Amino acid sequence: MLEVDGRQVYTTLDELIEPSHTALLVVDMQRDFCLPGGAFDQQGMDISMYPDMIPRLARLLRAAREVRTTVIFIQMTVLAGRRSESPAQIRFNMRMHLQDHGPLRPLWYTIDGSQGQEIIPELAPVDGDLAVRKYRSSAFWGTNLDMLLRSNGLKTLVMTGCTTEGCVESTARDALFNDYYVVMAEDCVASDDREQHEASLLLMRHRFDVVASEDVISTWRSLTG
Repeated sequence: MLEVDGRQVYTTLDELIEPSHTALLVVDMQRDFCLPGGAFDQQGMDISMYPDMIPRLARLLRAAREVRTTVIFIQMTVLAGRRSESPAQIRFNMRMHLQDHGPLRPLWYTIDGSQGQEIIPELAPVDGDLAVRKYRSSAFWGTNLDMLLRSNGLKTLVMTGCTTEGCVESTARDALFNDYYVVMAEDCVASDDREQHEASLLLMRHRFDVVASEDVISTWRSLTG
């Protein structure tokens, strides 16, 4: 720990992710984004990163529950008829995969109440986990996430999920702007675009603590004995 002008700043991994003040954030690990037959797969997105990442995230999730770290699932949500999407948001949506997928067209995914909106079975929430629905890339925008974190005395977010360069990075940046520490589990994030995934991790390594999930697990276990 470092003291800076009377403020105590966490500097080591064991300080940052002490279980009592840490939340494991699982961002958008939903059927439509990650699984064969889901909306992204049907629309031609590359979901090949997920089969290797999902078991690592499942192991990290089990470890979080073992040490009683708060688990929060984030669920991207689109209301029927796109009632939650402004024209600007639709334009953003259409441009996300412009280079690889031809003419502009709106993507569709995670419609409220659909099977595609559900968290994938390998990571199924259990009693005691929290869930936050969001309607924009950042899990802080227009949601109760900040309230839940502050109400439970949480200071650090361990970031996981998809997509790395999209909702994960957007949420990580807003977490910092809301005065939370951010730790990125680099092997528990993925994307449908490998180049953007790597570019995002390059940027985030200069802003956040980016570590392997095994380091998070071993640190948690050493802290809880």
